[in-house]
Amino acid sequence: MSEMNKDSKIYVAGHRGLVGSALVRRLNAKGYHNLVLRTHAELELRDQVAVQNFFVKEKPEYVILAAAKVGGILANNTYPAEFIEDNLLIQSNVIHNAWKTNVNRLLFLGSSCIYPKEAPQPLKEECLLTGPLELTNRAYAVAKIAGVDMCWAYNRQYGTKFIAAMPTNLYGPNDNYDLNNSHVLPALLRKMHEAKQNNANEVVVWGSGIPKREFLYSDDMADACLFLLELETAKISSLFSDEQPPLVNIGCGEDLTIRELAELIADIVGFKGKLVFDSSKPDGTMRKVMDVSRINKLGWKRTKLLSDGIKLSYQDMLSKI
Repeated sequence: MSEMNKDSKIYVAGHRGLVGSALVRRLNAKGYHNLVLRTHAELELRDQVAVQNFFVKEKPEYVILAAAKVGGILANNTYPAEFIEDNLLIQSNVIHNAWKTNVNRLLFLGSSCIYPKEAPQPLKEECLLTGPLELTNRAYAVAKIAGVDMCWAYNRQYGTKFIAAMPTNLYGPNDNYDLNNSHVLPALLRKMHEAKQNNANEVVVWGSGIPKREFLYSDDMADACLFLLELETAKISSLFSDEQPPLVNIGCGEDLTIRELAELIADIVGFKGKLVFDSSKPDGTMRKVMDVSRINKLGWKRTKLLSDGIKLSYQDMLSKI
């Protein structure tokens, strides 16, 4: 049986973004009604005293740490100091105070960029710290790796039940559809839609179209997170060992080329023109897909097919632009 119940007090840090809003939707859908939510203006997670006072006052039983300073390649490359400092402060304050106030279980969310640049595909949890990182987002990745190790250290030293979950590329409601700084899937949605509206003959896609990427609908990610929080300790106890960090990949274990993604989005949006791939633009890593056998063995698998998720994302985008 799950140790959580519908009255459990659950703090979702970073509840307004793509990840956090999906978590809140999933919790509400499953009948969890005692949620603690704070905006950035209401609680500055980089402020040690403010976070300490919050935990002492609210005493949440479960914590999902989805708050982070995030950005694309340009932002990561331009402001590495902020990316490492802000994320280290947020993680340290939340994880430490979760331990001090006896939180039952904490789920720390990271990113697949924690794995080495040249790690074998698909990316297994065991690949962590086995090789050099991608330089452009190294500062962010190092901060997230520190968060994983912090969860592990507190588990080993204090017997906490803190889990680090690493989602693959996410998309879904409340995504960022700005053409200048959004990720590839929402950017292609916006490009195809505008090209259709303007009766354009072609859409230019950055890169060769050959690299492969994996995508997971944000509500599936939220379902996986809640699955991990709800699992009884006996079933998940292998994650709380001295031998391995409490690390779980979240994804679908399937990928497709950027060309296939662009063709799928064009079909969903109804853009009938030509797709032009600009090979003068960078491709990035040629393949990045997660090994999800660990969470599959625990009993979770994704449910939303990519085509169905993109249709829902398109409707979400139309409601926001």
